[in-house]
Amino acid sequence: MLILNLIQKKMKNLQLNFSGISFIALALILITSCTSIDKKTSVIDASKIAISGTMDAELTAPPHVPKSVGDRAAKKLIVNMEVLEQEGTMTDGTTYIYWTFGGSVPGSFIRTRVGDEVEFTLSNHPDNKLPHNIDLHAVTGPGGGATSSFVAPGHEKTFSFKTLNPGLYVYHCATAPVGMHIANGMYGLILVEPEGGLPKVDKEYYVMQGDFYTKGENGAPGLQAFDMKKAVDEDADYVVFNGKVGALTGDNALTANIGETVRLYVGNGGPNLVSSFHVIGEIFDKVHIEGGSLINENVQTTLIPAGGASIVEFKVDVPGTLIIVDHSIFRAFNKGALGMLKVKGEENKQLYSGVIQEGIYNPEGGTLQEMPPDASKKVTLKTNKTLKEKIALGKNIYTKTCFACHQANGEGIANAFPPLAKSDYLNADVKRAIDIVLNGKTGEIIVNGTKYNSVMTKQTLTDDEIADVLTYVYNSWGNNKTNVTVHMVQEVKSGH
Repeated sequence: MLILNLIQKKMKNLQLNFSGISFIALALILITSCTSIDKKTSVIDASKIAISGTMDAELTAPPHVPKSVGDRAAKKLIVNMEVLEQEGTMTDGTTYIYWTFGGSVPGSFIRTRVGDEVEFTLSNHPDNKLPHNIDLHAVTGPGGGATSSFVAPGHEKTFSFKTLNPGLYVYHCATAPVGMHIANGMYGLILVEPEGGLPKVDKEYYVMQGDFYTKGENGAPGLQAFDMKKAVDEDADYVVFNGKVGALTGDNALTANIGETVRLYVGNGGPNLVSSFHVIGEIFDKVHIEGGSLINENVQTTLIPAGGASIVEFKVDVPGTLIIVDHSIFRAFNKGALGMLKVKGEENKQLYSGVIQEGIYNPEGGTLQEMPPDASKKVTLKTNKTLKEKIALGKNIYTKTCFACHQANGEGIANAFPPLAKSDYLNADVKRAIDIVLNGKTGEIIVNGTKYNSVMTKQTLTDDEIADVLTYVYNSWGNNKTNVTVHMVQEVKSGH
């Protein structure tokens, strides 16, 4: 059946009649058709694509993207990216300390082609407080590069990888606690174009959604801190495009002209929520599903998972302001996931009447409602744990919460995070240690004669867990073998 279909299709293309063609000619047509099909469907082994020269990558902040790779040969592509922890605006009157790749949220857009050899250098600015790394979903290798790029403040790491698969991919920080790093804005997109590049369009933009969790409610003024409990509960205060409320509205709106084709590179950094991406007043002519090679057509809304991406294309036919939203609609109008594409040109009454109603598609904001807290549930704790049991449980907690900064043997990270092993600071004051775990610590301290100026994040642990993890620390690596009890933790909590 396949052969017959091929024959009939070829003859139709040549406008030939089956009854008037010789068997030999028919066979030649079939061979030619199969050869053509083989050429079109042959798979290129990207790992064997030769490199021709070196070039520096053009990196752009959102909503801009670098120029297309076009038909350039595969190169050794040099990417230099710096991690910056800096205060920025979340919404009018509200600021936040963002952790960024390249100084923007999302991070710098990286544009490559299949077969490139990317030499990636990640620098951690010396004024930063925390270590970071990068996991690029376009990388075939352990951790997507995360295992090779863990870097303390004031240092840099370099690794390389071959781009093997075309598509649009997310990158993000993968340093523990991973969710916290992503939730603070550490994500971006890397595009791997196919050989010959993507088809040309008139306008290209970079849009990425993210959900943020703050101590204050939506719209609360002043500098807001990250709220780990809200993040774990997936209770977002803000869901936004490009890092803040209004990043794509008003004077920051995207623009196009009638008749132009617009391509949006859309990512979802999460860390938790999926995106129901929609442009009010347009239909996507093409959607690269999940940023890959499969293309769907005539799509109204496309689902983008956390840690995923999509490429959408559409031709704009009428003037006006098109509204970009996450169609989980309270996120758009009440939490910030709303942008604008302003289209200029002559009206076409046949396509749309042009009647305008002001004020329908504007952000509504509003304070989030909060239900009264549930009555506290009593938790029965095992109070007769042996010291051995406490140490074993504490080690498990340490591995999940403390390992990244203080390392497996409590040695810390030079010039960044103080050691816990044989620590004079730790052993001098158990109550102080408990308080730091409960409330966090920032600013200069001196440990074993060395000055450190970093951040110890507040840990969301039960009193029992705090007692166990500190007991493990005090009974390891040459420390003073204190057995920290729940009663001791509660005393510090109460201020005694």
